Amino acid sequence: MEGNAYNLIAFQTSSYTDHARLTADPAPDTVLRVFMAWKPLDRSVELPPQTLAAPVRTGFTLVEWGGAEIS
Repeated sequence: MEGNAYNLIAFQTSSYTDHARLTADPAPDTVLRVFMAWKPLDRSVELPPQTLAAPVRTGFTLVEWGGAEIS
């Protein structure tokens, strides 16, 4: 990403969590899953800002984070 003039970045919310099944034992009280999809661009583009909610952590919290470059 550092080598690109511009990057298009979008955090995948339910489009990721609805399709990437996750199981954990013991079951957590809170699950936070963050997946960022990005694509290098040659120029700047105007897009509406993405609205993200900050979840509240309660008890045992499972945190999964990752990302992928989209071709």
